[in-house]
Amino acid sequence: TQEGIADDDDADDEVEIGVMSIGFMLPSEDDAVIWRGPRKNGLIKQFLTDVEWGTLDYLLVDTPPGTSDEHISLVQYLAKALGPDDGALVVTTPQEVSLMDVRKELSFCAKTKLPVLGVIENMSEYSAPLASLRLRDAAGADATDAALATLRERCPELLELDVVADVFPMGSRGGAEGMATSFGVPFLGRVPLDPSITRACEAGASYTSGARTAGRRSALQPIVAKLRAAEPKAEAMAD
Repeated sequence: TQEGIADDDDADDEVEIGVMSIGFMLPSEDDAVIWRGPRKNGLIKQFLTDVEWGTLDYLLVDTPPGTSDEHISLVQYLAKALGPDDGALVVTTPQEVSLMDVRKELSFCAKTKLPVLGVIENMSEYSAPLASLRLRDAAGADATDAALATLRERCPELLELDVVADVFPMGSRGGAEGMATSFGVPFLGRVPLDPSITRACEAGASYTSGARTAGRRSALQPIVAKLRAAEPKAEAMAD
């Protein structure tokens, strides 16, 4: 299911996703791909031209960090096919060591004239329902059951709250949002380090559908809404 693509009224509608990866071609999922640039570039071209993708609403290409051969090849191969609503979606984590690499990526996009659709800050904070936490006492022994029982008895309303904590120190330059501002590109939002997202990914399930079922709003939905709002309308394109 495409995360957040369906409107709220169509939340139960599942949308098929076609996936292609070199991992599908390896004898074992543990095998490494030890290829130099020309072979990697040839495979990227094959994925773009030889795969029967069918009719697409979106084509997402997940690239490794940095500004390597893969990025240069993709920009060159797709240069004539990119439309006004196509471009790079840049994801970073808040710590400075990650931002240093992503600034180079944004500079790469500027030099190659690849539009940046926006920047997303991943793992911006840890977020989980209070009732889902495991608790330990000063000696390291599990105190979860006793603590939750006390909360249910004395302050049950606290169990409806989420616990939020910083995972990485925020740099002095404003994190991902400050970086986006300095490069003049949109900042689309933050995705927390949420165990429910991790569980959905590990199970191959839809995190958004699970969040709706649990009566919670998907952390991805506001980001998707901003991306879709920025797309040219069909009427404007026809004009």
